[in-house]
Amino acid sequence: MAKKKAKKSAKKVTKKKVVAKKKAPVKKSAKKTAKKVAKKAAPKPVKKPTKAAKAAPAGASSLTGKPAPAFTMPTGHGQSISLADFRGQRVLLYFYPKDDTPGCTAQACALRDGMDALASANTVVIGVSKDSIGSHQKFKTKYDLNFLLASDENTGVSEKYGVWVEKNMYGRKYMGIQRSTFLIDEKGIVRKEWRGVSVPTHYDDVSAALAEL
Repeated sequence: MAKKKAKKSAKKVTKKKVVAKKKAPVKKSAKKTAKKVAKKAAPKPVKKPTKAAKAAPAGASSLTGKPAPAFTMPTGHGQSISLADFRGQRVLLYFYPKDDTPGCTAQACALRDGMDALASANTVVIGVSKDSIGSHQKFKTKYDLNFLLASDENTGVSEKYGVWVEKNMYGRKYMGIQRSTFLIDEKGIVRKEWRGVSVPTHYDDVSAALAEL
């Protein structure tokens, strides 16, 4: 009798081990499924927005070879300038987004440093932005700028030249000045234009164009 009981007990133990072995994979499978569900449910990392490319002027046409649009703009101290004032001289008319910002400062300082060469080429420089006269005066004083800055607060002149455009930065749309330069000859004709100006090469590009006139 004792032997029979021992055999039965051994069989029960063996059965339990077999059952345990069969159940083990089920537990692993359940864990894998739980991991997959958790992975799908986890929020995806938000990608940082990339800087939007410069917007091209909507419907803007080239002014090269055409009479430069006339303008009259204030320059401070109760004075204003008109394009007609410079007939007989070359005019480098450049539009920039904002006073005392990195790109605009670098561009202005490069023109300041090259004023002797520009003047010898019978060229007057006029910088234009939407900033106020007061802002222009501070900008000129801070960097000792030796050329004219004109205020186009109502953007009328910028629109005439096709540089008042819709921009897109990090998904935010807004209107602003596209950095652009126009080289106008002694008779008031646009001889060269640069839209979406590259600041590092701007002065060199202008110098090369003047040499070709």
